[in-house]
Amino acid sequence: MKRMKKRMRGRILFCVFLVVLLILVVVFDKPMKHIIRNSIDAFQFKGVEKYKPTIQKDLSQENLQKYTPVVLALMQQESHGRGGDPMQSSESAGLPPNTIKEPKKSINEGIKHFEHILAYGKQQHVDFATILQAYNMGVGYINYVAQHGGHHSEKLAKKFSLHHVNQNPNLYNCGGDKRDFRYPYCYGDFSYSDKVQATVKSLTHSVPAYLSSNTQVY
Repeated sequence: MKRMKKRMRGRILFCVFLVVLLILVVVFDKPMKHIIRNSIDAFQFKGVEKYKPTIQKDLSQENLQKYTPVVLALMQQESHGRGGDPMQSSESAGLPPNTIKEPKKSINEGIKHFEHILAYGKQQHVDFATILQAYNMGVGYINYVAQHGGHHSEKLAKKFSLHHVNQNPNLYNCGGDKRDFRYPYCYGDFSYSDKVQATVKSLTHSVPAYLSSNTQVY
């Protein structure tokens, strides 16, 4: 009889332990994941975060400081904040690739380019995803999207890329590597906009209004 009571008591204590453990998992699992996620993001974006004050200051001159996470995300996609031209601004400034060797100048030119495509996108009534893709594919992509409904899609980006490839196949050939994920769409990166948007969300831990689906730049 005493043994049965002990067994019963042990089973009850074990059940209580399981219930308490389950409660702890439910209560603390989400915050723990959040802490881990924040730590990973802090490490992943440390290369670009050091330029945040400079970017914010430059954007604020045109009252565009709300786009600071966007410019940081563009830099992350371009270089992870490494090198003398972290915004890869040389070509948009009309120079050969990697001509710029000073990060401040790269940021200045990169922001000029972003402001230009932002203003032009507003004029052409395209969505914000198109603006992001145009940082990679050029202003011509804005015109192309404007002529095809005003909303960016991977399908449109691939068609635009292939058009340029057909015009100059020797230049835009993914370095001859057919295993390249872009092949045969070797002009630009058709997935650029999606990658930048994902980075913005990670940097802000939210979905800014300008990233909302089908949002046009007004």
